[in-house]
Amino acid sequence: MQQYSLTIKANKRPETLERILRVIRHRGFNVISLNVESNDTTFHLHFVLESPREIELLTHQLEKLFDIIEIN
Repeated sequence: MQQYSLTIKANKRPETLERILRVIRHRGFNVISLNVESNDTTFHLHFVLESPREIELLTHQLEKLFDIIEIN
């Protein structure tokens, strides 16, 4: 299995984190670690993920979410 580091900037809404985690799970990635920082309007999430799949399969789906601002 490969490990990936993923940083996401997203709008701060109650359902945002749940939607991101649902996409991660549905695409077959395991969360190894998660660090969340927030301010008044945005979340900054840093994930370490593990999967035999390529990370692009996940990032293309995450980009479709309404509240995602940036993915690195």
